[in-house]
Amino acid sequence: MNPPATFLSNHSTLPILYSDAYLVVVHKPSGLAVHRGWANDEVTATDLLRNQLGEAVSPVHRLDRATSGVLVFVRSAEVAKIVSTQFEEGKVRKVYWALVRGSTPDEGVIDHPIPRREGGPRVPAVTHYKTLARASNPLPTVHAVSWVEAYPQTGRLHQVRRHLKHISHPIIGDANYGKGPINRAFAEQYHLTRLALHAAFLTLDHPTTGEPITFSAALATDLSNALERLHLTPATDGATP
Repeated sequence: MNPPATFLSNHSTLPILYSDAYLVVVHKPSGLAVHRGWANDEVTATDLLRNQLGEAVSPVHRLDRATSGVLVFVRSAEVAKIVSTQFEEGKVRKVYWALVRGSTPDEGVIDHPIPRREGGPRVPAVTHYKTLARASNPLPTVHAVSWVEAYPQTGRLHQVRRHLKHISHPIIGDANYGKGPINRAFAEQYHLTRLALHAAFLTLDHPTTGEPITFSAALATDLSNALERLHLTPATDGATP
């Protein structure tokens, strides 16, 4: 499904979190695909940022269309190679926040193989997580929800979404791995009409200095409003970049 015209008119530019001669980091809203090669959307985050900056920047990692948060672009092919190698070698630290169904353990490690890409073979995949907060009985049919911080050690297709589903705690609003009736009930009761997954932090080594640098994106308003109604705020206290 392509973004509606109202979405595009409200997101003609992207909030820039960081910019230098080598990198541009933005806060991608939920509902916007990253790259035309990953979706058939008429407008993508790459299109918007190239138009905004007037130059041919390129993304160096995936972020699901439904996920909001930190998205990294590079300004040259040389920098793309350096940063992409960090992603491929697992040197980039990513932190996600997710609202999931059920009461999750305080912390855990999910070691479960999943495909690297659609239709590909399953490969090793590991995600660490910890629970930041819980709420009881958000709906008559749901006994609890949990606000979880996840750290994917590897980079696989829909890894955080698949792994949380694997331990029977699917993300609220997940059309692929959750349950439609529950997602629709959350949309009606809490006005949460999106995937409740946010890329909060990303740390990599700067491509020229080699120094670690952390980028962060504040929690999207639609998610923070739902968390407040669930009495899960302050939902990000104790989070670790």
